[in-house]
Amino acid sequence: METEKEIRIEGIGVSQGIARARIFVRTQAFREPAKKTIAESEVDGERARLEKGLQVTRHQIREMYDTVLHDVGAENAAIFEAHLLVLEDSTVLTQVNDSISKDLVCADFAFWEVMKRYIDALRAIDDSYLGERVVDIEDVSRRVLRNLRGERSTSKGPREQHILAARDLTPSDTATLDKKKVLGFVTEVGSPTSHTAIMARSLQIPAVVGIRGLLRKIRSGDSVLIDGYSGIVFVNPTEETLEEYSRIEEQKGAIEQRILDAREADAQTTDGRGIILSANIEFPHEAEDVLRFSARGVGLFRTEFAYMNGDQPGEDVLAEGYEQVVACLEPDLVIFRTVDLGGDKLEPGRSTDLEPNPFLGWRGIRYCLQRPNLFEAQLRALLRASARGKVGIMFPLISSVGEVIEAKQIVEKCKEQLAKRGQAFDPNVQIGAMIEVPSAAVGADLIAGEVDFFSIGTNDLVQYSLAVDRINESVAHLYQPSHPAVLRLINHTVKSAHDAGIWCGICGEMAGDLNLTPLLLGLGLDEFSVVPSQVPRVKFALRKLDASECQARVKEWFQLADPALIYQESHRMAMAAYPELVSS
Repeated sequence: METEKEIRIEGIGVSQGIARARIFVRTQAFREPAKKTIAESEVDGERARLEKGLQVTRHQIREMYDTVLHDVGAENAAIFEAHLLVLEDSTVLTQVNDSISKDLVCADFAFWEVMKRYIDALRAIDDSYLGERVVDIEDVSRRVLRNLRGERSTSKGPREQHILAARDLTPSDTATLDKKKVLGFVTEVGSPTSHTAIMARSLQIPAVVGIRGLLRKIRSGDSVLIDGYSGIVFVNPTEETLEEYSRIEEQKGAIEQRILDAREADAQTTDGRGIILSANIEFPHEAEDVLRFSARGVGLFRTEFAYMNGDQPGEDVLAEGYEQVVACLEPDLVIFRTVDLGGDKLEPGRSTDLEPNPFLGWRGIRYCLQRPNLFEAQLRALLRASARGKVGIMFPLISSVGEVIEAKQIVEKCKEQLAKRGQAFDPNVQIGAMIEVPSAAVGADLIAGEVDFFSIGTNDLVQYSLAVDRINESVAHLYQPSHPAVLRLINHTVKSAHDAGIWCGICGEMAGDLNLTPLLLGLGLDEFSVVPSQVPRVKFALRKLDASECQARVKEWFQLADPALIYQESHRMAMAAYPELVSS
């Protein structure tokens, strides 16, 4: 029997890893609803049916939100907050209900006609970012229609392990993939900044997207190997290809084992400089991961998850969760960021259309200071937890020294309240400020005298400094953490901290970018806080670098004006020190 010829297809690798299996092609079966006229007596019934369909959809999306929040974190779960906003858009819902009552058409048709107008209008705009967001709107719209029809979700794949192929996958498709069966996926459309790609990386599912004509080149049952590192897909791979990738997998596996074996070692550079390497978490149970990956405590505990289900948790409930983490990780420090609702993290029941630009509005410490009951309950819970171990309280989105002083006054008020109750707490609990707004970085020397530590949140600092939305594909290339302006802000923040005798850490995504580790080390940061699974890799990198050499090189790089050149220089240094961790 003649062996089928190997076909090599190139796409965009958006989630690293190698997977080999038979492929399953998912067809995009979607029936647009037919126009069905109704009698005036049926209008109320159709509008009620629409509301029921919306309620069921909201429930499903909230379930996905909770699952993703628990499994992969708040940043990815925020995708489904955006989906909920589509269902809460009063303009859309008014148009749909008007169509039902005035045009006398069924709810299915009225809803799809309105949504299709928005989808078609966005598609007509030559903007790749808006094109990616159309996928989100379609995802929600089709889910509503399936619920109106009483249909189950999209068809399940085969029972055996497979690689999934489709024209596209929606974020909810990706979030609900069974990792035991789906070893990887390939799609015709998509980009590294799409919500689907972001979700795949978080779930650690190898993925290749952007393969034009993919579904004409493959069929269900084909043997396929996908390389999520380079974006190559092999259909009917030869024995030579399989052997080559077996060697690649073996090499990468050996490297990962070396990294894990060294996770107990101190995060100390070759010239003896010690770095605190801690973890970013958001659930009490993640304290186990902090221990498993040998992080030194928690540099960022995101506390928003407790507020996302619609109910404001009480002080006792909060204290119980905080105490659990602190007791588990004692004697290491656990830094809790006070609740940071607003911006991309919506307060339940509050629509963002109350604010034209929520990222420049009521969020972070501003939200807390204007919600004193909520803020004080959380502060008392954190102070109570400090009786069980080392606690740091960190205020988000600080833009002026006045906000720090006001927040500290509330902390002192909460200490007095607990003292009157006779409840134990650490009177010397550490207070910190997140530096993520340019004004805070520029005024870091003024703020440093009021706090015990700084933690630089690079995600927002880069966005606010460069006026770039990092998930907007149209301007994503301008999101440059190595931009000279950003580096000067970080440098001034670190220097201000050290001049005041306090330490300075970093907790944004930049902290986990191994290509930038030489740069960050050279800037003099005292602490790196990353997701728990990344701790061993960052530690491995730090132990290969000379801090003094990095510092000298950074002084040279400060003379460069091009962010790409600075990144390239840091990458070159990383390649020389730990080539097994970074791509050439």
